[in-house]
Amino acid sequence: MKKMFRILGMHCANCSMRIESIEDDLPGVKEINASYHKGQMVIEYDEKLVMDEQIIAAVKKKGYQAVPV
Repeated sequence: MKKMFRILGMHCANCSMRIESIEDDLPGVKEINASYHKGQMVIEYDEKLVMDEQIIAAVKKKGYQAVPV
């Protein structure tokens, strides 16, 4: 499954890299592309292994807020 989230609080390339690093924390995540220019992330994952709530919590742990689009 591929899904887009708005990311609040992301303002630089380092922020994007921090968001993309949640790929290592969540099982079932195949790819994450975060863009601070657009203020969003696109995540490809196996919905049987990870749920939206886990993704949102992982983003929050990095200091940002994720909102499903």
